[in-house]
Amino acid sequence: MKLCRYGHIGKERPGLIGPDGELRDLSGVITDLTPEQLCPDKLAALAKIDPRSLPLVEGTPRLGAPVHHIGKFIAIGLNYRDHAEEAGLSIPTEPIIFMKATSCISGHDDDIIAPIGSTKLDWEVELGIIIGSQARHVSEADALDYVAGYCVANDVSERAFQFQSSQWDKGKGCDSFGPLGPWLVTKDEVNDPQNLDLWLDVNGKRMQTGNTAKMIFSVRQIISYCSRFMTLQPGDVIITGTPPGVGMGFKPEPVWLKPGDIVELGIAGLGSQRQHVVAMAVVVHG
Repeated sequence: MKLCRYGHIGKERPGLIGPDGELRDLSGVITDLTPEQLCPDKLAALAKIDPRSLPLVEGTPRLGAPVHHIGKFIAIGLNYRDHAEEAGLSIPTEPIIFMKATSCISGHDDDIIAPIGSTKLDWEVELGIIIGSQARHVSEADALDYVAGYCVANDVSERAFQFQSSQWDKGKGCDSFGPLGPWLVTKDEVNDPQNLDLWLDVNGKRMQTGNTAKMIFSVRQIISYCSRFMTLQPGDVIITGTPPGVGMGFKPEPVWLKPGDIVELGIAGLGSQRQHVVAMAVVVHG
């Protein structure tokens, strides 16, 4: 299944993408796509629904993040060897974990907002894992049993903020820095999460091309590792690192996003995203 949430910000309704790519309304079945709806039994019940029995949604409404009330937004850094090399950083010997603020989560086509003071705004296409069952100290062999599905993610980053200290979080969690979607693709539709092509363009120019086979740490390893240090809950999202081609890696000079740029990205079988970069509006209080 491809599950989504559509509508204006803060007023999204649950939806399902039918076999012909049409958007169907799920609000007569569930009130929203929340963490509680991601357990295996409830996903199995949704899978039994004939999409043609659901109301067709006309037009092309905005799609929000595919899950509401995401509890944790976990990221894995430097998980592709060639990306670590282009960044001039050491190859990790175990997964690097950092957190993105859940307030940065946005829809797949929502604007990227350049924060006030931004000078080094960057892009990162990543595979997102959406957890479906509580996971604590799980084995690598069993790790995929705890997955509800996968999605496309753009780990938008402000490098000047990120490297002001050893903690990356403040350069990773600004508003709009976490586009997710367009939908959650349930794990039964992803034969092998370690064989997915990724790509990203800026203003029509291909910047990133990669495949999840090049990950240093696999999806199984990431889930198992994270579950040693924190309980993973349904609805938690883990983004898994980016292939080479980010702006800070360009030579002889880095390339940074600026207002007016268009970022497009996608992952085979999981859909694509398109974002405009805009400047943050400054509110003057008189």
